[in-house]
Parts: sequence; structure tokens; C-alpha cells
Amino acid sequence: MALSLTLPTTGGTLAPYALRGTAPVKPNAGVEFDRIAYSAAHVVADPLAAVDPWLQAAVDWDTTIAYRRHLFSLGLGVAEAMDTAQRGMGLDWPTSLELIRRSLDAAQDTPGALVASGCGTDHLDIDDVKSVDDVIRGYEEQMAAIEKLGGKLIVMASRALARVAKGPADYERVYDRILSQAKQPVVLHWLGDMFDPALAGYWGTKDVDAAMDTALGIIAAHPDKVDGIKISLLDKDKEIAMRRRLPATGGADGRGVRMYTGDDFNYAELIAGDGFGSVPTHGKSDALLGIFDAIAPAASAALGALAQGDTAKFHAILGPTVPLSRHIFAAPTRFYKTGVVFMAWLNGHQKHFTMVGGQQSTRSLVHFAELFRLADAANLLEQPELAVRRMKTLLALHGVEG
Repeated sequence: MALSLTLPTTGGTLAPYALRGTAPVKPNAGVEFDRIAYSAAHVVADPLAAVDPWLQAAVDWDTTIAYRRHLFSLGLGVAEAMDTAQRGMGLDWPTSLELIRRSLDAAQDTPGALVASGCGTDHLDIDDVKSVDDVIRGYEEQMAAIEKLGGKLIVMASRALARVAKGPADYERVYDRILSQAKQPVVLHWLGDMFDPALAGYWGTKDVDAAMDTALGIIAAHPDKVDGIKISLLDKDKEIAMRRRLPATGGADGRGVRMYTGDDFNYAELIAGDGFGSVPTHGKSDALLGIFDAIAPAASAALGALAQGDTAKFHAILGPTVPLSRHIFAAPTRFYKTGVVFMAWLNGHQKHFTMVGGQQSTRSLVHFAELFRLADAANLLEQPELAVRRMKTLLALHGVEG
């Protein structure tokens, strides 16, 4: 008999739901990818810590690092201490640096494991930031701390810079300074204001095409210091236009600066690529995605199929995950972390559904019910019986019995 439960609907009613009963996605072991794929990874809160969750970050380090080892085992790299880890939404800089240290240590146990770490200015009191020089010093402090650990940088978009910059020239000055000092090629990060309203007008303008020109100019001035750029604009056409203009030389391997898709709405077709031109990095996107945390087995299986030339299988596996991702990243998009952690709880990667900053409260029961249905449709409930039990626990907490 199929597993079933009662779930709320968008119309305010309750309706029975029976799981599809199909086997969960499982990747093939040992398949090497032909794309670089980072999963921005979540942190697991410590629910037993005697802290005020809105004010203090308490992390369950063992479970947090165990999840990173799980991602490594699937062939995925980890983009550490990014917004998926609630950077700027509950995770402060000292805790972020400890997370980076522990993640880098864990990677030593897995040959070839990739870790890139978020470097920003979030330790600054934004009200005390008065100039671009203050922003530069902020970046340099985090840069020095991460590089001291041997870490590769993801230069995160800065709320402080967005606040004090007077135009594109200020962005050029900041990034010129940071890139000139970087010990190894970095990943730049362009996070749209749908993810963080404080980043509106990044690169000195609200005109996305003009902003792209500024970012490309900065990259062209330092192609050997830029591995790639991750853009999270949820606009596939803008991403394709930008990747076709990235330098054909430079990057981490000398074969061109990469586009790391951060488009959690259109990642399947962007990673598959369009074969444009003779420069490999112009015709496809690599990946640095928060949704890969929630769909890790499917991401691994799909990337393995793509590496073996089976594009149809790639889309067959990854295509059904896109509706789930669009739901998790629905507006207000910044609350997507809640859906990511919810998936980790459903699938048994953590024992509870509590989050740093109390962020488990940012989505409704109706949202979680639809997430459950979409995860089932994408064959992403790794332990269906456990997932049903845990969903019933959440339902009972909200007064829905049976």
C-alpha cells in the first residue's frame, strides 16, 4: 500500500496525498563530472543551545560537517559560508570563519574535494562604513583570514559597498584592489536584489546591462585572478549574454573565465549549455547553486550522465527538480534557506527542523506541503517512510492530525 497523509491546499482545505512510490534518485558512484559543480551548503543549528536564536548563532558542528562530507561523496564541491548558510541572516563572521576552517579540514579526507569560501564585509557595522576605503579594509580582513587557512575566495557582494558607492568607478576601485592581492583565482559573486534587497543597484547602476559592462570590465582587467563569476539574477538570457563575453583566456586553468550559474529557476538548461562558439566556457555554465544542497543526489546523477554524453538522461533526472527549486526560491526569495533545511530534515540529514536565527518560521505550512509534493514528484524523498513521519510531525504541530 502506498504511503499517504493529509496535506493542506492553497484553498485552505485538507486533501489526502499518496506518495508516488517510485525509487529515489541515486547517483552512480565514481563518475567524474565535466562541469565544476559547487553546492552552497546550509548550516545545522544546535537546538539545545541556551541562546536567543534571533540574536546568537549556535551551530551543531558535527552534523553540519557531516553534511559537507555527504556532498563531497556525491562529487559536489562546497561553496562555504554563503547566503545558503544564512550568511547575513543569522550567521555572523566569527562563526562563518570557524565554519570555513572546519569545512577545509573535512575536505582533506576526500581527494579532489573542492571548497570555495565566502569573503565579504558583513563583520563591519554598516552604520560605521563611510567610504570605499572602509569597504576595502573590510574585504581585506576577511580575505587575509580565509587565505591564512589556505582557502579559495568567493568574493561576495557587499551591502556596505552598495550603500557607499557613488557609481561604477567605486566598484572598479574596490575589486581592482582585492583581485590584485588574491593569492589564487577567485569566484566573483553577483547576487540580485531578489535575494538581498540591500544589494539593489550593484556595480553602480540599476540598469542590468550597464552593470554587466562594469563587471565584465573588472574581469577583463584581471582575467588571471578570476576563476569565474556566479550570477544570481534569475534571468537566463542575461546569464547567457554575459558568459559569451567572458575572457577566453585566464581563469583558474588558463582556458577561460567560467560562468557559474546561480540561477535556481533555469539551471538545467544553463548547465547543459547551447554549444555557442569555439570557446568551451562560452557555451555552457558551471554551477554554484543553493538548490544543489536540497537536490544533491539528483544533481550528482544528472551531472554524471552529462559527463558520459547522455544529455537526455541529464534532463530526465534534473528536469523534475526545477519545479521544486522554483517553489523553494519563490518570493520572498531570501527565505529559500528554509526550504533547503526542510529538505535536509525530511531526508534524515539532521534530527530537527530548527534554524539559525529562527528562520524555520519564514514559510507557511501550505508552502511546506507543496514542497513535500514536489520533492516526491522529483524522486527526492530519500527515505519515504521517514519523510512521511516527519511531515506528519510538522502537520500535528500546526494542528493538522491524521
